[in-house]
Amino acid sequence: MSGDAGGRRVCLVLLTGLGDVVHGLPIATALRDSGFARHLTWVAEPMPAQLLAPHPCIDDVVVYRRREGVAGVRALRETLAARKRAHGSFDVTINLNVYFKSVWPVLFAGGRRRLGFDRTRAKDGIWLAYNDTVPPRPRSHTQDMFLEFLAHLGVPHHPPAAPDDWRITFTPEERAAQAAWLAERSGRPIAAIVPASAIDRKDWPADRWARVADALAGDFGYEVVLVGGPGGRETAIARAIAEQARHPLTWAMGDGVRRVAWVLERSALVLAPDTGPLHVARALGVPVIGLFGHTNPWRVGPYRAWEELWVDAYTDPGTAPDPSRFDPPADDRMRLITVEDVIERVRRARALRRRES
Repeated sequence: MSGDAGGRRVCLVLLTGLGDVVHGLPIATALRDSGFARHLTWVAEPMPAQLLAPHPCIDDVVVYRRREGVAGVRALRETLAARKRAHGSFDVTINLNVYFKSVWPVLFAGGRRRLGFDRTRAKDGIWLAYNDTVPPRPRSHTQDMFLEFLAHLGVPHHPPAAPDDWRITFTPEERAAQAAWLAERSGRPIAAIVPASAIDRKDWPADRWARVADALAGDFGYEVVLVGGPGGRETAIARAIAEQARHPLTWAMGDGVRRVAWVLERSALVLAPDTGPLHVARALGVPVIGLFGHTNPWRVGPYRAWEELWVDAYTDPGTAPDPSRFDPPADDRMRLITVEDVIERVRRARALRRRES
């Protein structure tokens, strides 16, 4: 451990998106489990903050309503000032973001030690808010880049592998709702399709999802559930899938992050493009078939798991995977992914499950 005395008040700044916040959870668990942090505050934006509130290693969640502009900045300043008046100043502020949008949480949290990414990876001059940075390194998987902070702080850790390393936690009320929902299901194993991401270039055509859904239901015996948030575009894509599929699909769209999480937890298989619920499923230990064309799965895919189930249209044929690459391809590579590509991954997933059972 570093030279600071044990038992620090730590502020972790990781605003969004959902997948990044999931990658931040093992950092929080290591900070608390190691004794480095006696009290941990996390600053996040409203949607991903929903995942944090009942976490056993996070003492306080501060919601930064960045989209409210100046009013959101003022509210954040007042909230963090009130926290410091009530509980004392932060000893360490850790910023896992690379963009300027995180400057206000860092400045308002303060902290004797303010740690962020090095100048080669941070953007927009955000490094000027720090007095300490992790050493420069090539870009890698997001989870591995976050683990660099633990190494720099001297915090004992290991690459997360099992759900306890993320520790996504559900309340008794959520467990009751989950049980009631499961009681209404068919009893067949659940295959959850997350039909869309926040960026349309990451998405896969609805008609192809419909054909995969029919194969899941008709050929493999799954109950197919459409899972996702309330966004208009993702809801429209899900409706197009349901309308084009020959088999009836179970609708679980329009839900908040926490309900999405407990639906995914009880799924036997999750199919998704590069989107937050994909990482939630990974953290819960649920096998994921990830569809990647616009983004690099070796940098943003399910962390060290189920690589044989990925459909990687991002990496050029004959080229070794390179986790340092983050440039989007010029062409629409999501459309290179065929229905048979995905169905073949379903076969692999079933074979994998048989080997593990």
